[in-house]
Amino acid sequence: MTTAPAPRARPLLGAILVFAAAVLFSMNGTVSTIVLGDALDPLDLVATRCLGSAVVLVAAALILRPRIMRIRWRELGFVAVYGVVGLAMTQWLYLVSIERIPVSVTLLIQFTAPLMVALWVRFARGEDVRGRVWIALAMCIAGLALVSQAWDGLSFDGIGTLAACISAVTLALYYLLGERGVGNRDPLSFAAWSFVAAGLFWSVAHPWWTYPVGALDNGVDLNRVTDGTLTLDAPLWTLVLFVVLLGTAAPFGLVLVGIRHIGPTRAGLIGTAEPPMAGLIAWFVLGQTLSGIQILGAGVVLAAIILAETARRTPPAIAEIPG
Repeated sequence: MTTAPAPRARPLLGAILVFAAAVLFSMNGTVSTIVLGDALDPLDLVATRCLGSAVVLVAAALILRPRIMRIRWRELGFVAVYGVVGLAMTQWLYLVSIERIPVSVTLLIQFTAPLMVALWVRFARGEDVRGRVWIALAMCIAGLALVSQAWDGLSFDGIGTLAACISAVTLALYYLLGERGVGNRDPLSFAAWSFVAAGLFWSVAHPWWTYPVGALDNGVDLNRVTDGTLTLDAPLWTLVLFVVLLGTAAPFGLVLVGIRHIGPTRAGLIGTAEPPMAGLIAWFVLGQTLSGIQILGAGVVLAAIILAETARRTPPAIAEIPG
């Protein structure tokens, strides 16, 4: 397997990159809400995210560092599993779940993934996980419960709940397998090949030739979609381009680079900042106001992340794995 050079661990940089990714994912949630309310269905959008990101990342790698795109046959299996399970399935299962149970409940279940990562690292790998991290994880789950108000309209639809639970597992695998992937390959080439695998998967599951290409030229009346919060009109393709570039390719790449410096446990914990930030962005852009309890929950999540980060110790650089 191709070996990536062992980087010098830079925990602060890693935390900043993963937090930046969480911000972009949060913004993407609002933009995706606008797009889905105007011509595209969820499968159209998720297939576009994967296929579009594959094109962008492969092009970037070939322009910047073409040598890193070399891949051996024995690597293809791992990359395919990561692309389909960590990328394609996580998104698809999320969509299945929110069609059947409240979004708030889906997010609460899905973001138990960092706890799964910490448990795996502690008991399967036998690595030390500091006490403060466990406290921070508990605070994150409590904060997410407040933000999502999971008790409001709680539903126990079997398929929806099962999809959310499996989505949490695939999200945990996204972090854990991602750590292995960027230990073996350059993050850019690993992200590129993974999205190629996810794109090929969606080309079969939701063929690209069924995509409503003509709808991309439609104008999106942001005044209508956002209840008057935004008055700008924009063609649909500009919002889809945002989803591909800044809502998918960039944040997924940032997370993989960040994992090299802080590991999957802390990356997953920082990633829990996404739901409360998404709520704040939706508040200002879509006019979806937050209650006092939700604001309190957002504060608890951010406090948990700060608690975990102040407890960090500098991890060793990622070791090279012989090819």
